[in-house]
Amino acid sequence: MIEVLLFDLFGVIARPQSEAGRRRLEALAGVPADAFWAAYWGLREPYDRGEVDGRAYWDQVGVTLGRSLDADALIAADVASWEALDDEVVRFVGRIEGPRLALLSNIPEEHAVHHEVRLPRLDLVAFSCRIGHAKPEPAAFGWCLDQLQVDAAKVLFVDDTPANVDVAAALGFQTHRFTGLAALRETLQPLVSIVDEA
Repeated sequence: MIEVLLFDLFGVIARPQSEAGRRRLEALAGVPADAFWAAYWGLREPYDRGEVDGRAYWDQVGVTLGRSLDADALIAADVASWEALDDEVVRFVGRIEGPRLALLSNIPEEHAVHHEVRLPRLDLVAFSCRIGHAKPEPAAFGWCLDQLQVDAAKVLFVDDTPANVDVAAALGFQTHRFTGLAALRETLQPLVSIVDEA
C-alpha cells in the first residue's frame, strides 16, 4: 500500500540543467569547462544544505578557480539553467489521486525561492537548503518521514539518481528510478488512481 509518493525535483518534475545554461555559466566564469565544473560541484553540498548563501558559494568557486567572479550574474544564470519544469510530468502528477504527494530536492535557497511558486500541489516540500540535509544523506529521508508521520515501507520514492534510490531502498522505502514518464506511469498504475485527462 502506498500512502505517500515522494518525488525528486530535477530530472523528474523539472528537467536537468540545460546545455545552454551550462555554456552560459562557463562563459561567465571564463575558465576551462573541466576546472569550472570541478569547482561548481565540489563546493555544492554546503550551498545545497543552506550552510552558505549564493554569494558566498560563488566567492568560494572564484577562490578555487583563482579569479574574481560576478556572483550576482552567476546566481541568476545558475537559476535559469535549472528552471525548466517538465510540463508533461507536472500534468501527470496533478492527475494522481489517493496518496499524499511530497518532494525532496537538493536545492539552494535562491533556486528554492524560484521554484516553490511553480510546483504542482504537494503535501510536503522538503528543500535541502531549508531542512539542513541533502540526499543521499539518510537524515534527509528521515526528516520527510518525521514530517509525514509515515513508515518508509508505505512511501514510494521517485528519483533519477541511482545513489539516492539505493539509500532510500536501504532505508526501507519502495523506490522507482526515474528514466521517463512512460515507465513511471507503468509502475504507478497498479498502485494509485490516475484521473483521465479531459
